[in-house]
Amino acid sequence: MRTLLLLLIMCLTGPLAAQDTEVDVELFLAVDVSRSMSPEELEIQRRGYAAALTSPEVQAAINGGLLGRIAVTYVEWAGEYNQRVLVPWTLIATPQDARAIANAILATEFEGLRRTSISGALLYATGDFAGNGFAGLRRVIDISGDGPNNQGRPVHLARDKALAEGFIINGLPLMTQDALSAMWGIPDLDIYYQNCVIGGPGAFVIPVLSWDQFADAIRRKLVLEIAGITAQIMPARLSALSPYDCLVGEKMWEENRPWLVIP
Repeated sequence: MRTLLLLLIMCLTGPLAAQDTEVDVELFLAVDVSRSMSPEELEIQRRGYAAALTSPEVQAAINGGLLGRIAVTYVEWAGEYNQRVLVPWTLIATPQDARAIANAILATEFEGLRRTSISGALLYATGDFAGNGFAGLRRVIDISGDGPNNQGRPVHLARDKALAEGFIINGLPLMTQDALSAMWGIPDLDIYYQNCVIGGPGAFVIPVLSWDQFADAIRRKLVLEIAGITAQIMPARLSALSPYDCLVGEKMWEENRPWLVIP
């Protein structure tokens, strides 16, 4: 009788779902590859992320976590619907795990894409956590970019949606100077990120002013995110620091359209 009852329960409830792997943090690395980025800059980015992920500092931060493991995905983004997954959600617990991810990042050919939709990247990221096979104590979206949003939903609305769902968003504004940044960039990109992009408990931005700073900035950023330490540089607050036009990128796009330079 007990056996029949057990079989009946199993038929009614179905097989037990596989348990997600618990990790200290689920980290979504969203990397800008819009046309305003040169092939040389794209290479610097990928090499910087690969070096940071395999650095002793990042491995120490992983080992120092409650569980000693994290989950990472590496996605390149540009326009509203331009997201390219280089590394799907993958566990990192050992240096070998990190090296495999670094090799996958470096193995891809470099190619830039059109437009700059930070909001598109945020909306894609928030949907990508569901069903990824991991359960993190924190869910962090790490987004880099060299210009303001100029396509898709207004970025502050996408940010607010992500925050309402419990995500933390950190930013790496790339404030390097060249001919394209003069047309498509803004001089206070770090303030834009602070007011319009990042948010959540302990959120922060780390500006990159020159490409020789990039590798160090990425390494520092990953350590802070993995260890759950609040950065001392431009911490986010619960409300905007001052009035800011979060649609500045969209307005610049309309002004510059006649020049036919597509970032």
